[in-house]
Amino acid sequence: MAQNIYDDEGFFDRYAQLPRSRDGLAAAPEWPALQAMLPPLRGLRVLDLGCGYGWFCRWAADEGAAAVVGVDLSERMLARAAEFGVPPGAAYERADLEHLDLGGRSFDVVYSSLTLHYVEDLARLVGTVRGALPAGGSFVFSVEHPVFTAPPNPAFVEGPGGAVWPLAGYAAEGPRVTNWMADGVVKHHRRLDTYVRLLRAAGFALADLVEWTPSAADLATHPDWGDEVHRPAFLLVGATAL
Repeated sequence: MAQNIYDDEGFFDRYAQLPRSRDGLAAAPEWPALQAMLPPLRGLRVLDLGCGYGWFCRWAADEGAAAVVGVDLSERMLARAAEFGVPPGAAYERADLEHLDLGGRSFDVVYSSLTLHYVEDLARLVGTVRGALPAGGSFVFSVEHPVFTAPPNPAFVEGPGGAVWPLAGYAAEGPRVTNWMADGVVKHHRRLDTYVRLLRAAGFALADLVEWTPSAADLATHPDWGDEVHRPAFLLVGATAL
């Protein structure tokens, strides 16, 4: 099973204080760019992987989606989503994305926000997503940008002649242990081109790719985002099923 840090009470309480936890999509700086990658949702079947509090699920229902399913591993997250109310045509389900089985269900749009960097076997999950989409279906997601997930891993590898090298840096993919609101949070670092290759191998065409940084207009409204100018915080991806 994937790490379920969000059901740790201390972590969950600290997470609840984040702006995007309190105010939803309006407080997510990357949301306008991510929203622009989505097709009109009216009448479509939508799946949200790592739905958290259900902000996107409720937005999709308000946009006229015919059905919305939000999936999350965290019981606390799903309980909070239910507290906000379950719109008509929407449902929340507990599932581990490492072993996701959609039971043959089909969707028109699969969405995920800042979740896939927690998934170790991303190739399997992307294949599952492709199997649930018809040709022309949309897969839109965001992850922490690889420059954020790349810090050194404390593990080491043995090189030629017995030399020991640190398993570190952008090029060395794999798990990274970070201390983000709790000790021992595991995220999986992948290069940007790896995300693209995984999508193509599963039968997707890349439709859009954004390395998100704030615009001048963003900074005029949110000067506190100034640190985000120096490196992209988020990688936003839009893909179309072939």
